[in-house]
Amino acid sequence: QVQLVESGGGLVQAGGSLRLSCVASGRALSDYDMSWYRQAPGREREFVAVIRWSGRSTNYADSVKGRFTISRDVAKNTLYLQMNNLEPEDSAIYYCNADRRSYGLGEYWGQGTQVTVSS
Repeated sequence: QVQLVESGGGLVQAGGSLRLSCVASGRALSDYDMSWYRQAPGREREFVAVIRWSGRSTNYADSVKGRFTISRDVAKNTLYLQMNNLEPEDSAIYYCNADRRSYGLGEYWGQGTQVTVSS
């Protein structure tokens, strides 16, 4: 079992920055592809960014490329999402995800952290 706990959300003005954190426990996050997803009211949950288990590859949704950066600290077993130049459209609940179903390690979600960007 893996437990994921997000933090760092809040209210920020457009153009501002936030850094989200996701602390993993129960297993090393380097065993998993670690992702951030988000869900706005009335919309489906959507992919934001991923860092592969090897740490050698990242990928981003087109809507956040150049503004968001995903990273991890293996020693702290923590995933981060640095969000710069935030836009009102970025307002959502942000979820941390750990996925290694291909190796039988399962998939896990955090409880989410709210990000609100005011215009």
